[in-house]
Amino acid sequence: MARYTGPSDKISRRFGVPLFGPSKALERRAFPPGQHGARKTRRKQSEYGVALAEKQKLRFQYGVLEKQFRLTFQEAQRRIGVTGTILLQLLELRLDNVAYRMGFGNTRRASRQFVGHGHVFVNGVRVDVSSYQCKPGDVITIGNGPRSQQLAMRLMDNSQGRPTPDWVSVDRDKFTGTVNRAPEREEIDPMVNEQLVVELYSR
Repeated sequence: MARYTGPSDKISRRFGVPLFGPSKALERRAFPPGQHGARKTRRKQSEYGVALAEKQKLRFQYGVLEKQFRLTFQEAQRRIGVTGTILLQLLELRLDNVAYRMGFGNTRRASRQFVGHGHVFVNGVRVDVSSYQCKPGDVITIGNGPRSQQLAMRLMDNSQGRPTPDWVSVDRDKFTGTVNRAPEREEIDPMVNEQLVVELYSR
């Protein structure tokens, strides 16, 4: 399964936002990485550079490589509606992100690994593909094995302080969750201006 495996704090510092979840690196060093990062004066970015940075931030936030991100964008273009909003909805409805929103992981990376190791079932069928597109009405459950249950319990304890969005519902005692509907734009916090991403791919 293709995924980004490089440094996370370095990327977060480059863009100035915690793309991979809470990070103390940004608190300790609120400047770009590199030997001269602390005193580096950044040149004014072009419009293309700003849009490219927004796209990269969105990619890293959801853990999607370039080819898969482009395919997701093409699917968003094909659908009727606002392309930027549909793109965010498609990213939010990935199985690894749905598991993250339900609390089965304190970061998207942890949720992706949890899905990839075969601990997650969708409508009673084991699914280990992180990019699986969930649909309204899908029921997400954790395997009955003791390893899956113990791991899910630990992950949910770590993510207990994070609120669960209204578009999913979770029964923490039974380790199950339901996708109620597609998320609205206001319920998604992508840390980017998705319209710039649309304009970048529309050039």
